[in-house]
Amino acid sequence: MKDIRIALLDMNNNHVNQGFRNIKEISEAFQQNSEENVIIKTFDVRFKDEMPEIGDFDIFISSGGPGTPHREGFEWEERFANFLDTVFEHNKYNEDKKYLFLICHSFQLASIHWKLGNICKRKSYSFGVMPVHKTREGKDEFLFKNLPDPFYAVDSRAYQFIEPDHERFEELGMKVMAIEKFRPHINLERAVMAVRFSDEIFGTQFHPEASPEGLIENLKDDKNREAMIENFGMEKYLETMDRIDDEDKIILTRNQILPRFLQFAKKNILKEVESLA
Repeated sequence: MKDIRIALLDMNNNHVNQGFRNIKEISEAFQQNSEENVIIKTFDVRFKDEMPEIGDFDIFISSGGPGTPHREGFEWEERFANFLDTVFEHNKYNEDKKYLFLICHSFQLASIHWKLGNICKRKSYSFGVMPVHKTREGKDEFLFKNLPDPFYAVDSRAYQFIEPDHERFEELGMKVMAIEKFRPHINLERAVMAVRFSDEIFGTQFHPEASPEGLIENLKDDKNREAMIENFGMEKYLETMDRIDDEDKIILTRNQILPRFLQFAKKNILKEVESLA
């Protein structure tokens, strides 16, 4: 029986982070519920300059993280860019596919690397539970299959992806799968919230791994709490806190997107092994 090998890429640059803990929890739940032997290894990409070897793993999940997604001249940036290209190119020419999920900071890095649009600083830091709207293509996205439209997700970002270059998307065979909520009173373009980069590579600006406990922990940070109150007002902040553990909001999103991605990857990896046997 084939081992399923998962690499978790920690992009937090040595900052304490609930998101990465949640990614580990989801991966470990998948490990415990699998009949196959699932191996999980963590790589500290930014702080320790660790990168997985593509050939050693089947599935990669790359986390969110602080700071600018634009190049600052660190060694890991080039290595991460090469990693993205290697996974993308590998899948074009090989039967044994590699599966990659990119979250928040990683999603922004990939969108900049593939020149997909304008990744710029927001007017103010965004933090909270946001409605996310599926695009026309997103309505058929299997990772969103059991989610309503809009669905709810935790948003935590100083940067945004706007003005997607549709010709570039077409050229690379990529698709925008979700956008942020429509705000008629604010004259700003709606940001891209999810992209299907390829059959095997998916990315979200929001945090599909977020849990109510993690969000409450994050709100102990003054910056996050103030950003949420500034974005929504005190009444909406209190309402969000009240709804934080509603089964149809972030709990549903957490239980659907990453677990479905892992199951989909596993099913295809095992199918590939059978076809090669």
